[in-house]
Amino acid sequence: MNLLVVGGGGREHTIIKKLKENPAVESIYALPGNGGIAADAICVPEIGAKDISAIVEFAKSNAIDFAVVAPDDPLALGCVDRLHEAGIPCFGPDAKAARIEASKVFSKNLMKKYGIPTASYEVFNDPAKAMAYLEETNTFPIVIKADGLALGKGVLIPQNLEEARDAVKSIMEDKTFGDSGNEIVIEEFLTGPEVSVLAFTDGTAIAPMVSSMDHKRIGDGDTGLNTGGMGTIAPNPCYTKEIAKVCMDTIFLPTLAAMRTEGCPFKGCLYFGLMLTPNGPRVIEYNCRFGDPETQVVLPLLKTDLLTVMQAVENETLADLTVEWHDGAAACVILASGGYPEAYEKGKVMTLPQTTPANVAIIHAGSKLVGDQLVTNGGRVLGVTATAPTLKEALADAYAAAETVEFEGKYMRRDIGQRALAAMEEQ
Repeated sequence: MNLLVVGGGGREHTIIKKLKENPAVESIYALPGNGGIAADAICVPEIGAKDISAIVEFAKSNAIDFAVVAPDDPLALGCVDRLHEAGIPCFGPDAKAARIEASKVFSKNLMKKYGIPTASYEVFNDPAKAMAYLEETNTFPIVIKADGLALGKGVLIPQNLEEARDAVKSIMEDKTFGDSGNEIVIEEFLTGPEVSVLAFTDGTAIAPMVSSMDHKRIGDGDTGLNTGGMGTIAPNPCYTKEIAKVCMDTIFLPTLAAMRTEGCPFKGCLYFGLMLTPNGPRVIEYNCRFGDPETQVVLPLLKTDLLTVMQAVENETLADLTVEWHDGAAACVILASGGYPEAYEKGKVMTLPQTTPANVAIIHAGSKLVGDQLVTNGGRVLGVTATAPTLKEALADAYAAAETVEFEGKYMRRDIGQRALAAMEEQ
């Protein structure tokens, strides 16, 4: 089989490595891919992930048997719709279903309409009215979200009225996130452990993946600016079997039913960002695709062949498949460019280990090949993932391997997984 994977980050590299395990796979094309993905797939750097027409033409002219559309932008732009029109089977939601992430207003209204537990909220398209509401409620911290896609950074959590004013101005007037900030959602601040649950779904059947815990802040101790994610661990010890049952009954299945009722059934990977509040699980956000870097710890624990699962989703036969998972744990430590998530330099030469232990993978997120030399090409450069029987061992192996990577300005958090270990000790 000839496969095509749209995207060029750590999530896509992880997906490609997993797809390669299927013996029927002859070749995988990555559009655009990156410097590190080039070792595992045929990269086509001249076709960007948002160039939908070029992606479809490439798929048709290269006899692609199955495509995976991984990032949010091409999904929201209708890449799956266009590939299906060209007769190419693929994994991912169509544009109507992708609104569950592409519009925070759509997703919040969906939850309110169908009684899916989430934070209370209001929607604004006028900055003056938003500010009047903030002054009137005067309750902090509070959560302010840009309506549209913003590279995972469109959520601000002001601690006081002055910060809230700055947030509204930044999103709605300065257009920090472009047109994504034409509307905003202001919602109550929830407390409790956060859990990420990705799930395979064909619109009716659902197969949740192993839960995970992300580390969004740039600094140790969850301090500093929000990022796309500085590390992850799986499974999340806060997500018990009892909580999983509650989530299935009150969140997962009702969400799928709501999307079907709204005429936009969701097929693909649906990501549930959850907060385990004192009053029960609440949805913080939905994503219409695999999370990054959650994918880096979840897919290595998948025992069932990934391509088989994706084909079952496309063919709407997921209910006939038992999706199995390995025991043990996984940890991913992100190596970032100095200065990220603000200004940082690219083009720093990387030195990688010649070999890594069998349980360790170096996942490329922001790398580029210049001749035969790998250089940095993004804020989050690499993800070092390890699997092991216990989380403690997985973390030790991931950090040991991370130390063997060198590039100027390399930065990583030193406390990935510590919250999870502490939670395990309390249990």
